[in-house]
Parts: sequence; C-alpha cells; structure tokens
Amino acid sequence: MPTNDGDSSSGSGLNHNPNPNSAPKLSNGGTPPQLKRSRTITAAVASGGAAAVRRAATAPLPSSRRLTVAVDNPSDAPANGGVFDRDWYYPSFLGPYAARPRATGRASSSGPKKLDVPLPPQTSTHRSSAAISDEEEKEVVERPLVLEERKQGPFPSASRSPPKKNSRFDNNSLILSLFIVACALLAISQQKRIIELEEEINNLNRFCNFDGVNRHEKVAILQFGRNSLGNRSIALYIVFLSLATPFLVLKFLDHIPQTKTRPESLNCNDEEVPLKKRIAYRVDVFFSVHPYAKLLALLFSTVLLIGIGGLALYAVSDASLSEALWLSWTFVADSGNHADQVGSGPRIVSVSISSGGMLIFAMMLGLVSDAISEKVDSWRKGKSEVIESDHILILGWSDKLGSLLKQLAIANKSIGGGVIVVLAERDKEEMEMDIAKLEFDFMGTSVICRSGSPLILADLKKVSVSKARAIIVLAADENADQSDARALRVVLSLTGVKEGLKGHVVVELSDLDNEPLVKLVGGELIETVVAHDVIGRLMIQCALQPGLAQIWEDILGFENAEFYIKRWPQLDGMCFEDVLISFADAVPCGVKVAANGGKIVINPDDSYVIKEGDEILVLAEDDDTYSPGPPPEVRRGFLPNVPSPPKYPEKILFCGWRRDIDDMIMVLEAFLAPGSELWMFNEVPEKEREKKLTDGGLDLSGLTNIRLVHKEGNAVIRRHLESLPLETFDSILILADESLEDSVVHSDSRSLATLLLIRDIQSKRLPSKEAKSPLRYAGFSHSSWIREMQQASDKSIIISEILDSRTRNLVSVSRISDYVLSNELVSMALAMVAEDKQINRVLEELFAEEGNEMCIKSAEYYLYEQEELCFYDIMVRARQRMEIVIGYRLANTDQAIINPENKSEVRKWSLDDVFVVISNGD
Repeated sequence: MPTNDGDSSSGSGLNHNPNPNSAPKLSNGGTPPQLKRSRTITAAVASGGAAAVRRAATAPLPSSRRLTVAVDNPSDAPANGGVFDRDWYYPSFLGPYAARPRATGRASSSGPKKLDVPLPPQTSTHRSSAAISDEEEKEVVERPLVLEERKQGPFPSASRSPPKKNSRFDNNSLILSLFIVACALLAISQQKRIIELEEEINNLNRFCNFDGVNRHEKVAILQFGRNSLGNRSIALYIVFLSLATPFLVLKFLDHIPQTKTRPESLNCNDEEVPLKKRIAYRVDVFFSVHPYAKLLALLFSTVLLIGIGGLALYAVSDASLSEALWLSWTFVADSGNHADQVGSGPRIVSVSISSGGMLIFAMMLGLVSDAISEKVDSWRKGKSEVIESDHILILGWSDKLGSLLKQLAIANKSIGGGVIVVLAERDKEEMEMDIAKLEFDFMGTSVICRSGSPLILADLKKVSVSKARAIIVLAADENADQSDARALRVVLSLTGVKEGLKGHVVVELSDLDNEPLVKLVGGELIETVVAHDVIGRLMIQCALQPGLAQIWEDILGFENAEFYIKRWPQLDGMCFEDVLISFADAVPCGVKVAANGGKIVINPDDSYVIKEGDEILVLAEDDDTYSPGPPPEVRRGFLPNVPSPPKYPEKILFCGWRRDIDDMIMVLEAFLAPGSELWMFNEVPEKEREKKLTDGGLDLSGLTNIRLVHKEGNAVIRRHLESLPLETFDSILILADESLEDSVVHSDSRSLATLLLIRDIQSKRLPSKEAKSPLRYAGFSHSSWIREMQQASDKSIIISEILDSRTRNLVSVSRISDYVLSNELVSMALAMVAEDKQINRVLEELFAEEGNEMCIKSAEYYLYEQEELCFYDIMVRARQRMEIVIGYRLANTDQAIINPENKSEVRKWSLDDVFVVISNGD
C-alpha cells in the first residue's frame, strides 16, 4: 500500500477509476491516485508531520482532469467547525444550502480519506507522483489565499452596525449658509467702506474749507471721523452676528460634534438623544424647578434687547454709544418714543426695538397677572401659612364641628376671644361657607380655615401645630373602624413633628376597643373621648332618671356652669366640709390631690384636710368668676328620715343596634335590680348577636341581674312593632342604628319614625290596659316634675338618640319623648377637655357604672314641707348622706339651675322640688 499523500484505501468501491485507459501504472506496481469529485479538499505540506490545511473549492473542476487528495479525519476538525463543516461552501449571494451526505469508505479510520476533485485538462496523460506532489504544493500555497479573501467577503451577519447616515446634504446646507453669511458680511463691509470713504471726503472738504481752524483741531476732526466710522462698523457687525448666531445655531444644532462619551454599559442599539432635545429638556427643567426662572428670563431679554438695540442705533445714527443705549431703553419702556427718529436706518431700528419692548411688556404683564392670580388662589384655597401661637387646632371635619366652634367661642369670651384653626381635606371656601351658615356670634374668636391633610407633616407645620395650646382630632363621618384608623394615623403624624407639641391632643374615637392602641401610640399627651361610650352610658342614666340629659347639657356646655380646677393657697389646712361652703359663686365638687400623683378625688370625705399643692375642683360660670371667702353661718338642722327606695326589677327595650351595645349591657347589669329584663329589637339575626356580644367581651352566662330577650324585626315597620308588648316597658331606648351611622339625616329620620310609631301604638293600648309600674317611682311620689314627665311620655319613658340638632326641635316641641343630643354632648365634652385635659378624668368617673354619678333626688330627702332654708343649709344637710348638691329645679319651672347665684338667700321649699346631686352609687 503506498504511504504518500495520494494513498488510497484498498477495497473501496468508491475509488474506482471512471476512465481506466488514462490511468497509468506506477513503477512499484501500485495504482496511481484516482481523480474523484470531492467536496472538501485538504492538502498536506511536503514535509511530513505538518498540520493539514483545509480549503473550500471555488468552482467545480472539469471532469477531464482529476486529482485525488488525502483528507484528514473530520473528527480532528476544530470544535467550532467554521466553514469546514460544510460539504460545499457557496458564495454568500447564493444563500445557505443544506449539507450533502458524505460517503463512507472502507479505509482504516487512522489513515487519511480520499476525495475526488475534477481538475483542469492536462497536457500529458501520464504523470508521476512527484509531479502530483508539486502540484499539490502549489495548491497549498495558492488556495488558502482564496479562502482568506472569502472570509473577508460580504458575509451576512446580525451584529453588523447599520450604515452611517449620509450627511452630505446637511454639510452642503451648512456650507451654503456660511457662504451666504460671508457674502452678506462682505457686502455690508463694502457698503460701510463706501460710507467711510464718503465721510472722509466730507471731512477733507471741511478741512479745506475751515481756514480759521488751527492744525490740531483739523487733525482731531479727521481722527474723530475715522474712529467713529470704525466703531460704528464694529457695532454693526456685532449686531448682525448677534442676530444671526441663534438662527444658525438652531439650524445646525444637531450637527455640532458631541464630546460626551457613551457609557460602556449602554448597548450599541441605544438611540442617541439629539442635542436639540437635550437642551430643550434642560431649559424645561430649569423653568420648572426655579420659581424665579421666568422673571430672570424676562430680565435677561430686556437687557439683551436694550444692548443690541443700542448698538444698532449707534451703528446707524450719529449718536454716541451711551446716548444710543438710553434711546434704546426709552423705546423699550415707551413704544411711542421712536416717532421723532429721522432716516430710514434709525426708524427701522427704533421700530424693531419698540416692537420688542411691546412684546416684553406683554410678557411682564402676563407674569405679574399670573403671580397675583396664583397668590390670590393660594389664599382662596388656604395654602398660606398660619402664624399663630396659643391657638386651638382642629384636625378634620364632621357634623360636630359647628357645636364645637360655638362652645370654644363661648369659652374664649372671658379673654376677649381667641383663635381657632381648622385643617381639613376640603376646599377653604366651602368650609368658610358652612361656618357662616351657623349664624352664630363668635364673640371675638377668629376661625381660620386651611385646606390640607392632617397626615402630611408639611400641612401640619402650615397651621403651626407645634405652637397650638390644644389639638382636637375629630372622628370622620364614616365607618367607626375606618374613622378610628384614620385618627390613629393622625396621632402618628403628630408624634412625628420634630419641633414637638406645646399642648395636649384630644382624640375623638368611635369604638372603645381602639382606645388603648391610641393611648399607646400617643402617650401622656393624648386624651381620648369615646363618643359611642359616652352617649351609651348617658342614655342609660337618662332612662333610669328622666330629665338628666338636660342637666348634662348645662354642665358640659360653657354657657352655664362647668368644671374648673385651680389652686387656692388660702384654703390650705381647711377641711373639705368648710371648703364646700367657702365659695359664693362656685360649688366645690372634689380635690386634686398633689400627694397622690395628681389624682382627682370627687366627693371626698368631710374630714379631708387641704394640703399644700392640692387643687379644688368646682362648678363655676367661668374660671375668673369665683374665689374663696370666709365660710358663712349655716343651720345644719335634722335630716328627714326618708330611706332610699329599694331597687325593683325593670323592663327595658332597646330598638336598634349599636357597636358598643355590649358595654351598655354591662352598665345596665350594674345599675338594675335582679330579675330585670332587657329586650333587644333589631334586624341583626339572633345567632349573630350572640357572636358580636361575645366578641365585644360580654359574658352572657355571667349576667345575674338582667335577662336578655331577643326579637328580630324592623323598627320602622308597624307590624313588627305591634308584636312587642310596648305598653309594659318601663323604658324604651331608640338607638341610632349602626347600619346608618354614616348618615346623620337618615339615622335621625329612622329614630323619629320609630318614636312616632311606638307612641301611636301605646296611645291605643294604654286606655284599655292600664299597665303601670307603681313600684318604679315609689321614691318619687311627691315629685310633680317626674309625674309631669311621666304624663308627657304616656306613662313610659322613651329616650331617643338624636344626632342632628335640627331634629331636636321636632322632638322637644312634640313633648312625646326625652332625647339625648349625642353630637352636641360629644362636642361639649371635646371642648371642655380641650380647655383643660384634667376634666376628662372627672367625666370618665361620672359616666362610669361605678363610683360617683350625677343623679336627681327629691326634696323630701333634705327638707320638710314649706321649710325655709338657704342653699348652703341644703348643701350641709346633703353631706350627711355623702352627697354634694350642685343645683335644683323648682316644681313650677322647666329649667334646672346649676350653681345658684344667691346661695345665702333663704326661701321656702316644696317637696315637689328636686335637687341635682353628685352621689356615690354604693
């Protein structure tokens, strides 16, 4: 077997010679290499062991000449393959072609493979192996060059960058524009040169004609003319270039070479932003960020117009530069000043300057108008800052705001008025209109409204939150949970004020369960007033004691007597029994004990001695209307031996469902006698009621004094109400239903409709069924006031919860029910706590089911029929029962008097009179 490059594998049917006559035998008896058609050709270097070189054939060889060339094993090819993985490598313009199948020979895998390639015709039919090898060497030298050429050819590639933009047209336009500018400048310079020559000729004529002028003056005339003409030419060039440069820059701005390098992180496909757009963006940002950008731009335009206009006037007229600049300013300031100009050049320039001045004046008017409109708009919308201190700040808006403003204005009356600031998410004009509809004299108090959110610190600083002496956070007119969540966020915002808070914060909450969380966030600065809890407890007290609602209205409001706490050093060492009658214009109710951490003790023992630092809690008209004096002489007398009436079982009906109804049930459990019944009539299913009561913390199995009776129905449907024994109830409480708590009008309409239906059903049943509860009012048998209330309410007490003060007029005129004006009472409590946060402790104890409470007692407990006593005498007698008498109501009057003025006046009392007292409920 031959060992040269032309060796072929024996036994291969693929290597037969198609033309046997043209294949001579070799000298060693072997068969010469056969010419075959091949696809991939490899040629070895003449010296053995050199690496093989592959190439791709450029065209098929003629069949008349064949060359058999050894091909190395394809498995030895590089991993990337490249062009050698192809059977044929076609030029790129022919497109990709599928690979042709290779023929597998029977040669050894270690030996080189043979492929046939058609060669050009030869001159001799017999060639030696040496000749063939020489020809192969020639092919090895020549063909790789063709391969490299093909590698550098136009192969299609996805990564090729797009062709560059042809800027030939733009360059031509730039050259043309520059050429036009140069020609214009040349023409102007030539024209100016002609003018200069004419001026020189005129100066020469003057020089020749002025014989009386000395030599130095003549030279000065010639020199001045030359210098003036040169300066004017320079000024004209500057004006022309100043006017032409912006247009040229704007025209060819995108063709200015960019010096900014592209970051390596950007892809090549990222589009480059044109310079014109980037400049426009920077200008837009400048005008948006800087508030005085428009004013600066207007000022710069004015100065530029005066400067260019002055240079232009200097170039076309005989005036000096300073005079030309002054004329330019006059043309800008007053467009009519150019009428005196003579000559075409000065007139054209002056008209141009005046036109620019009119444009600048119009822009200035627009800026001034916008600034004034923006300022007025900010005032109208309440965006300006409030510069106040020691004011009361109200955050939020609700239906309670009107009555709250009234109470605060009355409280500030003694000091000549104060300042109240309201911050709410409403328009300032709307808030001011709603406040004006109150038609209330604020008595010197100023109400300032600002539009903003209490959740934003910038809006809080706008109303001087850190300088306010009290901050009131109103509950929103929405769902109770949402309202309390918003109040919690407002408290968090207040705690984030860096300057700190000077005053305390009064937060109105809707649900008692949310009170601990708000106090946890706010700390000691927070005072909470739970509206639902206060009203619920007050309704129960009013149901058990008719007429108590009117007493609470007098005490909570600032129109009559209210609670005050003050230190009086002259009372140190006195017993509380003597302190009780030491105030002619006030009624002492308790002591703030300094030694007990400032705890307020209501109705203390008579033997308690006032110590240094203790403060006295009183009921007075105002904080500056009372002072202690020497104790008067009183007649103690003997207290009538009238035992307190025992408690009898009650039958009470709740119409409606409140979210704090579980707390009301607990209060009733503490107040009522064993065997009492509580009927609950509402639309909530019975199973759901038990779940809600249990979730509220009520232990149904632990109720010992009352028994719950559940009835399901609609309180405004007569058929549902008729199924109830309405004539047998001692008290009926019409609650503002939870489903309508978002709407004040709808809630009051429902309560009023329920009241009218119940009264109508009772009026038709009572004549035939004289259902009475004689035991209930056994202790009040001599009280004409209570009997009158009984008759007015058709022998059963109905307490309606009213939210809107306008509904109160309908209920009070009809005299068919007592009522609790919940929004009004809550507003009074908020105002009182805002004036003095210590009062919140007093109200919490008086509204609680344990401890001291406000109640109404008959006169028979303190005096005898037609006995003549002064108010001090009655106060001293009541101390034997551990009670504090704070007021009274006569049998023939409709209004109770709290903290009477003439306490030393002796008068004749009747057993039909009643007294308002603070008593320990034990």
